[in-house]
Amino acid sequence: MPLLSFLAAASVLTVSAAQGPALGAHVFLGQGEGLGVSPAVTRAVDTQPAGSVFVVFNAGYASNDAVPADTYRNRWRPLGRPVSYANYGDRFAVQGYVAVAGKGGPAHTVSIEKRGEPAGELSLPFVEIRNATRVQDIAQSYAQPSLVVSSGDVRVDGPATLLAFWWGDGGVKRMTVTPGDGFQLIDAFTELPDESGVQGAVAWKQVDRAGTYSVHWTAAPVQGAALWLIAIR
Repeated sequence: MPLLSFLAAASVLTVSAAQGPALGAHVFLGQGEGLGVSPAVTRAVDTQPAGSVFVVFNAGYASNDAVPADTYRNRWRPLGRPVSYANYGDRFAVQGYVAVAGKGGPAHTVSIEKRGEPAGELSLPFVEIRNATRVQDIAQSYAQPSLVVSSGDVRVDGPATLLAFWWGDGGVKRMTVTPGDGFQLIDAFTELPDESGVQGAVAWKQVDRAGTYSVHWTAAPVQGAALWLIAIR
């Protein structure tokens, strides 16, 4: 886990609705231990006015478990179940959230109130999937320490955008994290300062046909990880 705030640059890929779901804006906020503030707020990105599915994760102190809020007042629902990090005495947890039929626009931010540990470490990725209406499938697992860890499988019945999230649990400050199986890394917080923070990585893959998919992550040094794979159509 780490310190100091980190914001990965946001980027936008634009596609026509006829092309189906696709990656839109994305940003990653990392607040370090002792330097965090409440609320934690992502950098502003431009999302499309309608027709998106938004995904957010809250990783950090289990006591900072508020539901996200955003500029356009979307309704956020839990995405799977919260997971406690191994070997931290249930002090730290990670939880995903989704907003379907998402409303967006310029300067879109997501925030989380930190009621338990206002200055504590917290990581918050925010990802837009454009031209999408639903989450079709989710695979959620906790991988034991290994050089290569694998997600569960998701099944889709047509073209979909797959989002993969890796949340390492090791007490390390520098690490490399690489997705396989055709996934592309879009955001990562893996170069940590000397204090503390929550390492994480986000990857995506576009699939154009029905099928069953998974992702392998290679991470060094070896550590366990909470893993999500999400199929959005």
